Amino acid sequence: MDFTFINTSTGEHPKFTNDLVASFLYMHLEQYGDEKEDILKCINYVYKRGGFITVGHEGDAIKGIVIINDTHMDGYIPEHILVYIAVDASTRGKGFGRKLMETVLDKCTGNVALHVEPDNPAKHLYENIGFTNKYLEMRYQKEKNDH
Repeated sequence: MDFTFINTSTGEHPKFTNDLVASFLYMHLEQYGDEKEDILKCINYVYKRGGFITVGHEGDAIKGIVIINDTHMDGYIPEHILVYIAVDASTRGKGFGRKLMETVLDKCTGNVALHVEPDNPAKHLYENIGFTNKYLEMRYQKEKNDH
């Protein structure tokens, strides 16, 4: 298994284009994912504000992808947020998700946060790696016409 890191200095990869990365995540995140348009916004954040995209692959075949965004809030908020991780269904349960996560965490220079839905089976992987649930996340959704 090989890993390709895409970041602000490398730019869009000729083989693993932004559209290909977004399409893979959209398909393999299944019910835990976002619209492709939102995934592309996350990818663009990497190039404008920092972070990186990690593609796990065998040759040209993508087996998993992680997107990390930098928060620029060192010390009081984790320096990185793991926004997306998805593994091809054919590789699930074979330890690839763990290897992908460990590779990404080794590359991070500070703390990492992530959000996971309580019923997501990947929650157990995150806990086994060392993620803890210190806070309950709450969100306030503004109406689109609120200012």
